[in-house]
Amino acid sequence: MDFGELFDALPSPHMVLDRELCYVAVNRAYEQVVMRSRDEMIGRHLFDLFPNDGESGRRLRASLDRVFATGETDTLAYIPYDIPRPPELGGGMEQRYWTAVHTPVSGSGGSERYVMQNTVDVTDIVRLRQAASLPFRRGETQLLERAREAEEQHRALLTESAEFRRLFQMAPGFFAVLSGPDHVFTFANDACTRLVGGRQLIGKSVREAFPEAEDQGILDLLDQVYQTGARYQTEERSVMIRDLDSGELQETFLDFSYDAIRDGDGNITGIFVQGSDRSEDVRRQHRQRLLLAELNHRVKNTLASVQSIVSQTLRSTPDPAAAKRDIGARLAALSKAHDLLSAQEWTSADLGEIIGQEVAVFDPERISLDGPRCTLSPRSSISLAMLVHELSTNAVKYGALSSETGTVAIDWREQPDGTLKLSWRESGGPPAVQPERKGFGTRLIESIVSGEFGGSYEPSFSDQGFSCIVTVETAVLRGADSGT
Repeated sequence: MDFGELFDALPSPHMVLDRELCYVAVNRAYEQVVMRSRDEMIGRHLFDLFPNDGESGRRLRASLDRVFATGETDTLAYIPYDIPRPPELGGGMEQRYWTAVHTPVSGSGGSERYVMQNTVDVTDIVRLRQAASLPFRRGETQLLERAREAEEQHRALLTESAEFRRLFQMAPGFFAVLSGPDHVFTFANDACTRLVGGRQLIGKSVREAFPEAEDQGILDLLDQVYQTGARYQTEERSVMIRDLDSGELQETFLDFSYDAIRDGDGNITGIFVQGSDRSEDVRRQHRQRLLLAELNHRVKNTLASVQSIVSQTLRSTPDPAAAKRDIGARLAALSKAHDLLSAQEWTSADLGEIIGQEVAVFDPERISLDGPRCTLSPRSSISLAMLVHELSTNAVKYGALSSETGTVAIDWREQPDGTLKLSWRESGGPPAVQPERKGFGTRLIESIVSGEFGGSYEPSFSDQGFSCIVTVETAVLRGADSGT
């Protein structure tokens, strides 16, 4: 069968437009009703041949655009549209009234490449309606009026539907409509598209658009809902989604539900998916639990440190007033380290900030600090704060800071062998003399360096003043808290 001849022989006017609204084909009936030959129309733009800047032109263009946008048939039940008369028929414009049905025509790739218009000229019926003296045509004019009212209602429904679609499209939660047993995306809002990294979803099955879902049991859940109609709902479910740029799987936590979609006969035709991304909430709750556990651990460690500081200070300092002063200063040093760590949510602190905080009470002209940034674990931060406090206390009591001109230079460097070397050098004060017995401060320093850090402490006493070098493995300073 020659479909071209069949199309040409159709008694009702038909024409076909491409996406640019240029004529692709017309049949003989269409040529007659618009008073143009196909040679004049093929390849020409619809609105170049039949211009209309008024409401009718806008309605016609909107109808054609809807067909290309939605892939669904659209009807104009009543539209006044004047057409130009050819010169041989006197020229000018002729007032005409039409009913038009616009049907999408798919190309080889499956998308709508053309639209076919079936046109009915209803001018005679309209003119009969206007001729009220012919009552026997009243039924026809009422029919036309009902068609016009139906179109107006249809347009109102389209506007309402478009508004609902826009609201769903912009909703903060994700929504999708899956059709058929293969779960093909027929709708996905912006949040759903963002969730999967901007992938193209419409027209693809879940297996095609989201292949990582298969190994996570998601396809099995969809099959179960499609087969049984039973609703599925879950909260904070871990779902791995592949990042399209890096190719890596990233964990998300989702609240979502699957609901069966049924037709008028009760048959399941698809699945409605809705949910929200709870990843930030879940991670925030996880961090809070970790912080609470860390806080409980820190409180126990702090109480043990306070108990040790008080008992050993009292044993080594017979003067109650001096013991009270030393205990207060050591607890203040401990408190400062806690404040700095609290500001960082007990995750880490910088070595330079810890040292700077402990020597901030002294004249900055007399203290010099030099070294790169070095991140410390919470436990290392507190231990280093206590170490620097004891060195500062000794400098005030016996060393460079006991005079008016003495200075202290503190520097630290990471070594090629993976250690960090911290140097404390005093100058301008009295000569340093090695004590006959170790006080609590010295024992505390040694205990921190060897016991806490597993490093070495090398003091030096000379006429120029006290100095020392502390060497510790960098990994120990940065490592996670051991829990003791």
